[in-house]
Amino acid sequence: MSIIGHWLAEYAKDHQHPVNQTLHKICVPLIVLSLIGLMWSIPVPAEFTKISPALNWATAFLFASMVYYLIMSIPLAIGMIPLVLLVVVIVNWMDSLSWPLWASSLVIFVLAWAGQFIGHAVEGKRPAFFRDLQFLMIGPLWILAGVYRRLGIPY
Repeated sequence: MSIIGHWLAEYAKDHQHPVNQTLHKICVPLIVLSLIGLMWSIPVPAEFTKISPALNWATAFLFASMVYYLIMSIPLAIGMIPLVLLVVVIVNWMDSLSWPLWASSLVIFVLAWAGQFIGHAVEGKRPAFFRDLQFLMIGPLWILAGVYRRLGIPY
């Protein structure tokens, strides 16, 4: 079994109940969005802006995440590119609203995690990240891998 196959199979063990699966398909993307929004809100050193006005803690994290995803699976990493770009566009838009980005992101984060924990209560299993924090990075790939499977795209 491939590295990504192993991680996805382990993640799937804790996500068998249809309610939990549905909540994760909704909440995982919202958690990603909210985390990027929270990181986007952290002030950056002036040196970052000198390199690029787009460089901040969120974009640095997204770059590192894409490297991690490339190591796990090139096809899934390629599939993550438009999703990451969409998150950046949404967070950039949220940053232009009249209330603080961090506040919106925090509300989304809390509500999405509540949804995750409700799903796991229904499932009767603890979240996978209690076993290994890497599962926090696997969640988005698990959702995308499900789309790939339905479309017959190998990963």
